[in-house]
Amino acid sequence: MRTSLFKAAICDGHLLMSEYLTIKNYDTAIPIYIISAASLETWLKSLPPMQARWAKDNGFKADKGEILKLVGASGELAAIAIGFGDDPENNETPDLWCLAPLATSLPEGKYRLESENDPKHPAIGWALAQYKFDHYLGKKNSRKATLVLKNDDDLNEINATVSAITLVRNLVNTPTCDMGPSHLSTVMKDMADKYDADFTETVGDDLLLKGYNTIHAVGRAAANTPRLLDMSWGRKTAPKLTLVGKGVCFDTGGLDLKPSSGMRHMKKDMGGAAHTLGLAQMIMETGLDVRLRLLIPAVENNISSDAFRPGDIIKTYKGTTVEVDNTDAEGRLILCDALALASKDNPDLILDFATLTGAARVAMGPAIVPFFTDGDELAHDLAQYSAEENDPIWRMPLYAPYAPDLKSNCADISNMGSSPFGGAIMAALFLKHFVSKPEKWVHFDVFSWNASAQPGRPQGGEAMGLRTVYSYLKNSFCK
Repeated sequence: MRTSLFKAAICDGHLLMSEYLTIKNYDTAIPIYIISAASLETWLKSLPPMQARWAKDNGFKADKGEILKLVGASGELAAIAIGFGDDPENNETPDLWCLAPLATSLPEGKYRLESENDPKHPAIGWALAQYKFDHYLGKKNSRKATLVLKNDDDLNEINATVSAITLVRNLVNTPTCDMGPSHLSTVMKDMADKYDADFTETVGDDLLLKGYNTIHAVGRAAANTPRLLDMSWGRKTAPKLTLVGKGVCFDTGGLDLKPSSGMRHMKKDMGGAAHTLGLAQMIMETGLDVRLRLLIPAVENNISSDAFRPGDIIKTYKGTTVEVDNTDAEGRLILCDALALASKDNPDLILDFATLTGAARVAMGPAIVPFFTDGDELAHDLAQYSAEENDPIWRMPLYAPYAPDLKSNCADISNMGSSPFGGAIMAALFLKHFVSKPEKWVHFDVFSWNASAQPGRPQGGEAMGLRTVYSYLKNSFCK
């Protein structure tokens, strides 16, 4: 098994932080001004006459993303302005990606943000904008435009956020040849060692001995053996938080084979597992006072003479029997055993992340994460933190009248609904069946992917909803 590439995924977030953000040499760093259309005239009057004229002669209007470089008396780069645009809601607070166009275009050097606003979001966006997945390239990303923060008040949390998102991106971007179930196991074990957490795994036929039959059934056709990964950390008497991540490291669709176009990016089908690993790292790095448990069922949904079949009936860890209507609905199968196991501990909160349905993308598009829960107050609070973090998630209904569509004629439940409608809801209702207290459970149906590049968000693996969930945990769950 190759180890260097996927082990680098754990470390790169911290390396990225140390390269691109610092608190050293603030006073000598080149200032960056974020200028709104409303504040343009006031800012121009504050400049030396030569620079003010340069700005006017270059037609700088502070349009969103517009960049202006100002020189000093000796021709040196003296300051940079970037436009914030004309906000109809009069919101003068810079967003997460406001500095992203600058971070990748400025020459190597140190820069500081001239703003009275909280620098946390712009700093996170600055560092993430310089992310590049270059593990397999001969030429590495060597640009080091460094943002200097005035103090270290938020440095640990900014560091943890950048590291977590970088980890998610790296794990999703790494191809399955280096990120199969056994590699995910090593990533979690290394994380447990780093943060003094407990780690166990159940592998191969031992899954059957413990009753994790759905995990075994989905993964048994692959050479890289299926397994259930289990990590625990924190005070045993602290509030119990359990994370469950879908770890389908590659999804062929099984015997209900995907077309080649649908299979091309299925290395990302472990995006839920990547999200939970990133969130777990963030929680442990910042020391949130929780009793954390992380469960990842890790499999490849592959094809061989031993592949599970449409029509098979599997007895789950909960004891419920499931008829396999479609082998390409495998994520909910492996999650059902993990969620039933998670519920046995009666945690205060269960969060699961999964790249579960294409229907979620049809409903919400690629950027908004739909989530499901029976906890109304919990949903309200998550929506509030989503707005504050500009990290979009949106509640969808666990619509009980649809649940009968999951009935099977020969088993307790089917892994698919009887109609093609409401696919994301049907999948969530299936998962709900295996959770003992759905008012204390949230299911996130994440895309984990940027289909096209935007400033700060390169094409490829992406963390979605992570900052929202962390903010909720820090401010609500962990009081």
